[in-house]
Amino acid sequence: MTQQTATKLPPGPPLDERITAALVGAAVGDALGGPVEGYSPDQIVERHGGRVHGIVGPWNGDAWRTARPLAPYHKGDGHVTDDTLMTHALIRVYATVRDHLDAYAIADHLVPDLMTNPRWIPELESEALPLHRVFLAEKWLVARLHYGHVDPREAGVGNIVNCGAAMYMAPVGLVNAANPPAAYAEALDIAGAHQSSYGREAAGVLAAGVAAACTPGATPDSVVAACLSLAKDGTRAAIERVCEVAARHTDFESALRPLREAVAPYDTVGDDYRSPSLGARRPSRLHSIEELPVALALLIVARGDYRHAVLGAVNYGRDCDSIATMAGAMAGALGSPPPEDWAKAVAEASRLDLWQPATTLTEVTQEIFANDLRRRRTHEQAFTALGGRGCSA
Repeated sequence: MTQQTATKLPPGPPLDERITAALVGAAVGDALGGPVEGYSPDQIVERHGGRVHGIVGPWNGDAWRTARPLAPYHKGDGHVTDDTLMTHALIRVYATVRDHLDAYAIADHLVPDLMTNPRWIPELESEALPLHRVFLAEKWLVARLHYGHVDPREAGVGNIVNCGAAMYMAPVGLVNAANPPAAYAEALDIAGAHQSSYGREAAGVLAAGVAAACTPGATPDSVVAACLSLAKDGTRAAIERVCEVAARHTDFESALRPLREAVAPYDTVGDDYRSPSLGARRPSRLHSIEELPVALALLIVARGDYRHAVLGAVNYGRDCDSIATMAGAMAGALGSPPPEDWAKAVAEASRLDLWQPATTLTEVTQEIFANDLRRRRTHEQAFTALGGRGCSA
């Protein structure tokens, strides 16, 4: 793309608004999807008397403290889950390092934060260490990095392969706004401490999708194109196939079943989400996590509209809090913010300031860009001194 062409692109919302919409949008999607996570679209309709159109209560009502399989977590009533807790934790690492991150930053900063700093946990309705709430795939970070002293770049090997790293990679895409290849590379490095195989790949591609969504003039189609230009193996094949199906739909209701059928050959979990197949979540070059392709597909179905994309993700069921987190982040980065009443209700119910992390990340992103520019200028000068062709601009 030439500089002249770039200047003609419609600017859309400024960076700070995109960062806010992406991060608040991810948290709201997470909260809406939490109470129906693990169920099918049909089960959701039966439980709620129709599709979910906003914040709902726990699946088991007042028995949430003891009802299996979710006890003791209060999922519902606007409570965010570990997707948002991990996203905010990663932002705190950026706030500490104030530069691009790698796997060592996860070992040096994120792991101690999970282990030593009590925070309000909405689903526990109490203050606790984040380590006590995160899923086993995230506890792996502590076991491998703190206790096992594994090389951070390789610590993800051996963990279950799921969306655990991808679900909190939106900040990486925002820090690298409008630069999908850089977001992809940084997220792959970070996620090496947590995941391997297609779980790590999904983290890179999700970050790239968020970065692509920040590009002036971006559309859902251009976001998918950016993801496909970087994705590898089964992740690429799954995104391509699922988004082909999504292009035939303009309403999530008609798309739910076809999208599940399209992603099923790449998903290792199987049709019964709570009884995974023997090959579930094992490394493979042929497979993909389910959440990322479906989130991209629903962005296509919704034509980038936040409400439509997130409600589609919520009513899809299965791991719908993470699907809605990803769809919400990308829709927000495109410039479609979450409804204000949803955001305020989730913030109040979760007792979290959903806007402060966005303010922090915006400041850090500006600093990182300035650092990148200085590094680039230094490189240009050195390259020119070596006899290379310097930048003519």
